[in-house]
Amino acid sequence: MKLLITGGAGFVGARLARSVLKKGTLGGQPVERLVIADQFPPPGDLAADPRVEARTGALLAQCASFAADRFDGVFHLASAVSGECEADFELGLRSNLDSTRALLDALRAGVAQGGKVPRFVFSSSVAVYGPEPSNPMPALVRDDTLPTPQTSYGTHKLICEHLVADYTRKGFIEGRSARLNTVTVRPGKPNGAASSFFSGIIREPLAGQEAILPVDPSVTHPVASPASTVAGLIAVYEATAEQLGGRAGMNLPALNVSVSQMLDALEAVAGKTTRALVKPVPDATIQRIVGGWSKGAVAARAAKLGLEPDRAFTDIVLQYIHDNPGAVTEQAKAAAANYERSRGA
Repeated sequence: MKLLITGGAGFVGARLARSVLKKGTLGGQPVERLVIADQFPPPGDLAADPRVEARTGALLAQCASFAADRFDGVFHLASAVSGECEADFELGLRSNLDSTRALLDALRAGVAQGGKVPRFVFSSSVAVYGPEPSNPMPALVRDDTLPTPQTSYGTHKLICEHLVADYTRKGFIEGRSARLNTVTVRPGKPNGAASSFFSGIIREPLAGQEAILPVDPSVTHPVASPASTVAGLIAVYEATAEQLGGRAGMNLPALNVSVSQMLDALEAVAGKTTRALVKPVPDATIQRIVGGWSKGAVAARAAKLGLEPDRAFTDIVLQYIHDNPGAVTEQAKAAAANYERSRGA
């Protein structure tokens, strides 16, 4: 099969690509060709794989060429993130709405030219939910909670969910939309997402650097580790239409935690000195954006696919340390090793 991952050079996209290549198959079909489309080249290990073809540049400019590829499957991860969309309205429209429609139309054209109807996974977000006077948001959002997004990013994701559902209804694609939770802990530098601090308050202290906490520690939010996020995307791709139970977007499993609980987990794993590097510096813009997000999520449809949330935030902290040892101080690594020994890991 020939597979496309948009945003495949990014953190989640690259991890997804590695998982797919290691697995070797999707839905029982061998992956013979994997096209990674992104603004940046893929990491060296992916670029060196003979099954991988990198296409670098703005997605919107690339989409027309995809009709001739006649892909068997697509993971559409490329997106401008929440903070970028709030700061630059046109960027958000162009990167999220225009690119998604152009991609869907290219796939539609490929089918019209005799290609197979591709299976299409869209990475949506729990940002589609939000509080609205006519539709108060529940403490835990569910698959069937009415989405009323309070950010441009969430609005774009919801619009694209409907596009994916309608192109599926018309037979142009076999689409499914998975609502991702905030993925943490992300390595590297902070990005433009308003949720970036959910990784920063763990990543930077583990590197021995101060981190800024822009919201109150009582803030709660649904999060997921990189590993569980990628497992969820693959499971959604491989599920049958009957197993999915419909074309509407579905939540991926979430670990519902408060910022305070995240910091408690950081301290449990890496020690008080590491936690002390997190400094509260309120940011009204981020507080406003985060205030319009869900406080927790439930994923009943994903559970029917056998997917489960991360067990505890301490496991997420340990996953980051094991995956990124070069970005963690020796002191934090030693503390984490002691923690794992103490719990018999």
